[in-house]
Formats: sequence, C-alpha cells, structure tokens
Amino acid sequence: MSETKPLPFALIVVDVQQGFDDSVHWGPRNNPDCETNIAVLIEAWREHRQPVVFVRHDSTEPDSPLRPGTPGNAFQPFLTGTPDLLVCKSVNSAFYGEPDLHAWLQQRGIRDIAVCGITTNHCCETTARMAANLGYNVYFVLDATHTHDRRALDGTTLKADHIATVTAANLQDEFAEVITTQEAVYLAIA
Repeated sequence: MSETKPLPFALIVVDVQQGFDDSVHWGPRNNPDCETNIAVLIEAWREHRQPVVFVRHDSTEPDSPLRPGTPGNAFQPFLTGTPDLLVCKSVNSAFYGEPDLHAWLQQRGIRDIAVCGITTNHCCETTARMAANLGYNVYFVLDATHTHDRRALDGTTLKADHIATVTAANLQDEFAEVITTQEAVYLAIA
C-alpha cells in the first residue's frame, strides 16, 4: 500500500525586514513573540517539505526604511535559508509582486496558505483578503504577526494590540481562519 503525499500548504512570510525595527519611524509595536513564532513556522514547514514563500517590500517612498539599497530593506537575520519563492512588491498585497505569486501557487496546485509577517493590518491582512478573493483557503497566523500603534483621524492613538484584534475580527470567517502558531504547525504536519 502506497503512502499518500500531503497536499501542498504554502507558508507566506510577509515583509519580515529590518526596517520594521525602526521604532522612531513606525512607533511602538505589539507582540514581542512574533519573530520567534515566524521562525517556528518556517522550521515546521521546511521539516515537512512544505513550500515557503518570502515576500519583501521594496518601498518606492523616499523616506521609507524599506527602500531598496538601505539596510532596512534586508530581511531580519533570523530569516535564513532559501525560500521556494521570493516575491518582491511595492504595494500592500503579495499578489501584486514579482514573480506572480498567484501563478506560482496555481502551477503547484496549492489551495491552502498560511500568512504571517509584518504588519498585521497592512500587508499581511491585504494579502490574506486577496488570497481569499482568489479562492485560496487562508489561515492567518495572528501570533506570528505584529503591528504598530497608529494615530486615528481624531488624533487619538490606536494601540497595536487593539488594531490586531480588529484585524482578526475582520478576517475571521469571511476571509480567513485566524489561528495560532501552534495550530498552524499542526496543520502543516497533518
């Protein structure tokens, strides 16, 4: 009796770049365990020979710490190894980068993706929403993302934890299943 091979399940690691360490530019952040959780996910995906995609934001804004040619554009040091695909983008969605993420996933018959990275409510959320609209089964690994405090239109500060909670509520059931790192690792090996 032959063993069935598990269906491919891609891990999309969004914008884990050194420029997000610039607290002067971005402000206070949440989830100090984000990077550790991302490393756990990458290790689990590689151990089970599941595809890993790195996404890099190549900002076109002149004052951005994520601009190509600046130290902030580089991946954070814990992001090691060669991904199965590297997508470079200058907008919020990993599906509007080069090479074409959607085409790459389709060519490999990948229907399930897990999204993690930086920031929760920008590029991670946008990538998850677009993936759902394209028909993928999306798992949003909330504790493997982080975001920053934001100024509201009335001048008050919205705390990063609150923003992450709202993002999770917006995504759950309509665009993604919001899960933890531990749950994602279980799904990767199932």
